[in-house]
Amino acid sequence: MRLLLIHAFPLDSSMWADQASLDADLITPDLPGFGSDTEAPREMTMAMAAERCIAALGEEPAVVCGLSMGGYVALELWRSRPDLVRGLVFANTRSEADDDEGRAKRLGLADRLDQEGSGFLVEAPPPLLSASAPDELRERVTGIIARQSAGAIAGAARGMASRPDSRPDLAGVSVPTLVITSSDDALIPAAITATMADAVPGAELATIEGAGHLSNMEAPGAFNDLLTAHIRRCS
Repeated sequence: MRLLLIHAFPLDSSMWADQASLDADLITPDLPGFGSDTEAPREMTMAMAAERCIAALGEEPAVVCGLSMGGYVALELWRSRPDLVRGLVFANTRSEADDDEGRAKRLGLADRLDQEGSGFLVEAPPPLLSASAPDELRERVTGIIARQSAGAIAGAARGMASRPDSRPDLAGVSVPTLVITSSDDALIPAAITATMADAVPGAELATIEGAGHLSNMEAPGAFNDLLTAHIRRCS
């Protein structure tokens, strides 16, 4: 089974290193401007990111897993090319658009990145991990952020600020769906992500205890077990 893994903000596809052991044909693109892609658009819309994923897929369907920003992209991919989606995994993400305050914060972050570069974000990243995460993992996450250009991070922030409200689309999801939350996610609390499972017909909900926002990195064993079981459901 093919498995498309869509990375979070402000990281790149290297965040999926702990999923390399999965028994699946992994597809892990870098979204526009991130990782190996040095061309950063001023605004990386979720549609633009979905197009990158569609190009990576070709015309062969896959199970699509998106974490955080990757979940926003997975929703856009489902809207545009449902024929390419064998199953969905929404991890540590949400379906509603930003409110006015959230949109203003993202745009403010983008402007600051344009003016100052990304050093301040590397020094004080958002709470991507739980309070109990080991220092080694924190350094790994910080290292990934440091490799991204300020322009890429700013472009993604603008794109997330303009993303649509996807809640109306959830009832129409017709493929097996898994929603993954984490008990210690300080960015998107488990209760918010869990509402997606209520809205998608037949969706399964799983909570990883003790992990923060980047559940695939902080609890890779539990995350991989959930993905493995879901891939079997989609076969």
